[in-house]
Amino acid sequence: MQKRKCLFRLVFFLSLVALVVSLVVNIFLFSQAKSYYLQLNKTNLDPLGLQTFSGDALADRSSIHSPVTVVFFGDSRAAMWVEPDNINDVSFINRGIGSQTSTQVWERFDQHILPLHPDIIVVQVGINDLKTIPLFPKQKAAIISNCKTNIHKIVARAVKQDATVILTTIFPIGSVPLIRQPFWSPDVAKAVEDVNAYLYSLKAKNVLILDAYSLLVEDQHVKSQYIYDTLHINPRGYQALNQELKKMLLAGLIDIHK
Repeated sequence: MQKRKCLFRLVFFLSLVALVVSLVVNIFLFSQAKSYYLQLNKTNLDPLGLQTFSGDALADRSSIHSPVTVVFFGDSRAAMWVEPDNINDVSFINRGIGSQTSTQVWERFDQHILPLHPDIIVVQVGINDLKTIPLFPKQKAAIISNCKTNIHKIVARAVKQDATVILTTIFPIGSVPLIRQPFWSPDVAKAVEDVNAYLYSLKAKNVLILDAYSLLVEDQHVKSQYIYDTLHINPRGYQALNQELKKMLLAGLIDIHK
């Protein structure tokens, strides 16, 4: 009888644990699904994110008092990039938008960049294209090619506006959580390396390469001290990038007082 009671208690306890775990997992999955659903519908309402900066006080160059304007342009990795400190006579503006592909970034160039008349544009984009490869494996070549083409168009458009481009290589990825692994593959990391190699072909007098990948990578992943999540780096990672960016701005590679 005592053994039966103990067995019953054990089964009851394990069932309770399983119920709690199931509840927590379902709440998490619901939260994720809701987040993606909201993001999808927000994108449908404003596909290019043109309204994102509509209330920004720095809408055009006329409100900027520094002689040099630097704009961060791209996806969430650009949006999270905090400006480097201790650089005199330079205004930094951020025009990054989370979750955007290279197509979206390219298509909003005129609306979000031209009014600012920037001297320097720091471009970080591409991972949101390449992360879709596991979902559409038959389109891998087209996805990579389209990413390259859009980045080339962004650079060419910027140069046409007499801006210097600091083209950053695409960051490496962090560890992929278990819940995301069914929708991931090593092809993403390979595609990042492929596109990064292409970016060097765009290097020119007024197109400089900031090799963010090499600064952050360790065994094809972001160094552990820089990980925020699978696709993003933490403030320490941006601090490492800013050290290199400051060198480029201050060491004579760019005439920031032209």
